Amino acid sequence: MSSSLLRSLSHCFQRQHFNFVSQYGPRGSRFLSVKAPEVHPVTTILPKPRLDYRTISESIVYRSHNAFNRKAPLPIGALQSVVRHYDEQKRLSSELGLKRHARSKLGENMRKIKDPAEKQAILEEAKLLKAEVTDLEQKLVTVEDILLGLALQIPNDTHPDVPLGPEEAAVVLSTHGSDPIAASGKRDHMDIGRALGILDFEAGATVTGSSWYYLLGEAALLEMALINYALSIALKHGFRFVTTPDVVRADIALRCGFQPRDQNADPPVSQMYHIASSNPSHPELVLSGTAEIPLGGMFSNQIFTEQVLPLKVVGLGRSFRAEAGARGADTRGLYRVHQFSKLELFVVCSEDASDQAMEELRSVQTEIFEGLKFPFRVLDMPTEELGASAYRKYDMEAWMPGRGSWGEISSTSNCTDYQARRLHIRYRRSSSTPKHTPPSSSSSSTLSAPAIPFAHTLNGTAAAIPRLIVALIENGAKFDEEGKPVGLDLPSTLKPFWHGTSSIIRWT
Repeated sequence: MSSSLLRSLSHCFQRQHFNFVSQYGPRGSRFLSVKAPEVHPVTTILPKPRLDYRTISESIVYRSHNAFNRKAPLPIGALQSVVRHYDEQKRLSSELGLKRHARSKLGENMRKIKDPAEKQAILEEAKLLKAEVTDLEQKLVTVEDILLGLALQIPNDTHPDVPLGPEEAAVVLSTHGSDPIAASGKRDHMDIGRALGILDFEAGATVTGSSWYYLLGEAALLEMALINYALSIALKHGFRFVTTPDVVRADIALRCGFQPRDQNADPPVSQMYHIASSNPSHPELVLSGTAEIPLGGMFSNQIFTEQVLPLKVVGLGRSFRAEAGARGADTRGLYRVHQFSKLELFVVCSEDASDQAMEELRSVQTEIFEGLKFPFRVLDMPTEELGASAYRKYDMEAWMPGRGSWGEISSTSNCTDYQARRLHIRYRRSSSTPKHTPPSSSSSSTLSAPAIPFAHTLNGTAAAIPRLIVALIENGAKFDEEGKPVGLDLPSTLKPFWHGTSSIIRWT
């Protein structure tokens, strides 16, 4: 990292601004790197992230291997730089403490001395100490800001059971539903939707642009039914319903692990839609990419009692993805679009409960999708598919015969305390709870456990509406003798949430 970059980072953090750069791996997984924030500073009202430099410094070999396995582009020597700057931080803090103590002692002596000459000598000594303290304070701020900038590049730890490698190394944990029907181009959801008059991509392109769409009639009713059906199951499992703001501070998105800008791209691109403001003093706002972001922000800068954990919420919001229009088969039709409705599960729990919470999320999602009666499978995603915040990630994929492949409909991530350290989500242990010591964590010291530790956060998709519509249309389409689409078979689990009647829907 160049000296000019370090100076920029130092200046950036002194103003409580920080910028990230994201690089996209397969399937859009995000990996963090830090770049000089010469443009688009992000204002924040939260304290700086609190990372565990001690644990990082004591396990740089593991962290180097972990970053390599996840294809996280750490600059050469970044981890060694963390160690050096952490040592420098400790040295400066110790020296500063001694100087402050000496100033305090001089003040005490000053009050006892009557002789003017002696008092003047002490005053001169105090002036020198004050200048030294000021200098040390400035150096410490600079080192701490550089240290934070370096450590923010390091991805979360990885669960020991996560498979190594690219997407193809994913392990199928379970399969559900009937046997997949044969792949067929006639089951393409775009063609079926147009033939039934329930999807309009052309009007969407005219009004807004590529990868925008209209849901009409039965497709629009299907969206409402899916939301309320998935919500009913989440509520049954103790989740509290929340409707979230779709506009969030860019700082909150960053702290959750979502990178609004990719300055490494040529030309630079944006992964989020940014809201322009004529007032430069206003915080930078973005359209949320998922309800996970405002849900995480809802708990930020708070300390909870252990007795109230886990906190389980299910949030409904619109998701906006600026990168949806990239070229490729995944952009066809509803599969990858710029805006969609999404019901998101979010959990805040104690640090020893997140593995169990992840399995509970998986169980809720499985119940939702089993009720929709299409074939789907659950995958344990490999290291190269993990975003920076994920300790472990499960994907659920539905069979989509019109696309001729399995397509992701959901994901579940255990972020341990990666987000909580950035958002300052903590909890106060009950006196009877033993202190938790994680095996090898970038975020919790293995030598001592704080009385007010950081919580763990998890998120999982309850219903990403367009993907579910794709799966339902392509698996449930009915055809006449000439092969023309004439209707849809939909699971009867949705019928209680349906409004009105339809001549093209048959409940099965």
